Amino acid sequence: MDILNINFDKFVKMVLSKPKPNSEYNKIEIKPVITKNNRLYQLSCFKGDKVYHKNLDVARFDGSIAVISAYFKNIDVFYTDKHIFSKESKKGKVSLKSTVFDGVQKTSHNRTKNYILKEGLEVKPLVDLGVFTRDYKLVKSKSDKYRQINRFVEIIQDELKTFDKKEITILDFGCGKSYLTFILYYYLTEILEIHAKIIGYDLKEDVVKNCNDIAEKYGYSGIKFVVGDVSKIDKVDDVDMLITLHACDTATDYALHSAIKNNIKYVFSVPCCQHEINENISIFSEYKLLTNHGLIKERFSALLTDSIRCEVLRCAGYDVDVLEFVDFSHSPKNLMIRAKKVKVAGELCTDLEKLIKEIGTSQELYKLYKEENFNG
Repeated sequence: MDILNINFDKFVKMVLSKPKPNSEYNKIEIKPVITKNNRLYQLSCFKGDKVYHKNLDVARFDGSIAVISAYFKNIDVFYTDKHIFSKESKKGKVSLKSTVFDGVQKTSHNRTKNYILKEGLEVKPLVDLGVFTRDYKLVKSKSDKYRQINRFVEIIQDELKTFDKKEITILDFGCGKSYLTFILYYYLTEILEIHAKIIGYDLKEDVVKNCNDIAEKYGYSGIKFVVGDVSKIDKVDDVDMLITLHACDTATDYALHSAIKNNIKYVFSVPCCQHEINENISIFSEYKLLTNHGLIKERFSALLTDSIRCEVLRCAGYDVDVLEFVDFSHSPKNLMIRAKKVKVAGELCTDLEKLIKEIGTSQELYKLYKEENFNG
């Protein structure tokens, strides 16, 4: 099986990651594109915080990809019916794995979504949670939710390409019914073969009990659900990743603050219901027009809230970016904050101080971070 022998018609994408020392780029993604009847391979080359794009025609691709791939240790190739993964160890040994699945994928800019976790996988807890039928078909009313958790796992997968530990511990704050928790655990343990431990926190005792019962029923020994108030959870030990999916209002802030306090390396947070600033904002400046209309004020306040969160994380030593989590038509709560700890915390940005004064109200994560690190 030659991983570089690409079948254009079934090809979805290729990801070259874990660069070797002589590589110019951190990562390269390759996708098939059909434009004006031309069949092309579109390359996205990541270098630092910049992305460079180029197109290769089919005739030039085979020779070029053979050269390019030599600069990376990991190669993922996704087709409509399978996923091939090549990994080079520290000693130079190359291993090759292949996962076969059913699906339909079109090679165009508007192609149907190719889920990383296919309908039909025997993720048994999702039957109990009403996402799958008993024969593992997707329940139509849960299609948006399934799209969201697939996208979440897909984003985490990209980051884990550089994760070099055999075990991972994850906190899921505001886990709710835990669709994401169960499917992420399945992906990590069954597909990536990583020993995973996930701790889910939620306020509702009945929800937590139900999730623990499901985990025990199917032998998911690495999952534990706890009744806990995010705002009161202090010290956690040896945690690699924090996730939140629609933790409401300031619950997101307490979760992010927990990541900062405990030096958690990876953060993936999809906020929800950012009411705090919307209810208290009072702009006395030339920007007051932004708060004159309820709908505009609400959206502006949500974007402002997440902008402040991102800046606090940056000051706390994280590389931060914001992704469109899913299309707006599937959920208006469609932004994800993705952060990775890269340096020691200790900075409080003066521009952020100025902004907080300008809007006439504080913001919970900003307040927590300032009190923790600068004594209020």
